[in-house]
Amino acid sequence: MALKATIFKADLQVSDLDRGYFQTHALTLARHPSETDERMMVRLIAFALSADDALEFGRGLSTDDEPDLWRRGLTGEVVDWIEVGLPDERRLRRACGRAEQVLALTYGGRVARTWWEQNEAQLRKQAKLTVVDLPAEATQALAARVARTMQISCTLQEGELWLDVDGTTLHVVPEIRQGQRAGLPGR
Repeated sequence: MALKATIFKADLQVSDLDRGYFQTHALTLARHPSETDERMMVRLIAFALSADDALEFGRGLSTDDEPDLWRRGLTGEVVDWIEVGLPDERRLRRACGRAEQVLALTYGGRVARTWWEQNEAQLRKQAKLTVVDLPAEATQALAARVARTMQISCTLQEGELWLDVDGTTLHVVPEIRQGQRAGLPGR
């Protein structure tokens, strides 16, 4: 018998001072049995960074033709394609062919640095691609605060994030490895 996804609920309040976006989102996150709490929380950060009423989660790890998150236009075209973790370089290249913008949000400390060093030459050829790395300390601290229902407040200013997860505040400073993205450092 296959294991089923575990469902988490998050009320995410986004105050993005860089984009002038202020909204609360009631999110349902399905954590695949092979997904860690850390990866699930990075998906939540990815949502906060690109928050929009049309942004939606993909079908998950077992679906090759969808990203972790995406935003489609009114006619079905893919506007934003967002990958979390250390995606295959070919997958990112294909995503750049399908979407107007692609974001790879990496995490994992030394493992993410090694992934970047191995793929940098090929990824630099993708003009639509932005690669952002999250510090391991921050993603691990977020994973430690996972609960089945969460109240999260996220403030973004000058590319930095302040997250309040059920009363605990975390400061996250993403590192832009490639590209420029509104609301993130290096724009």
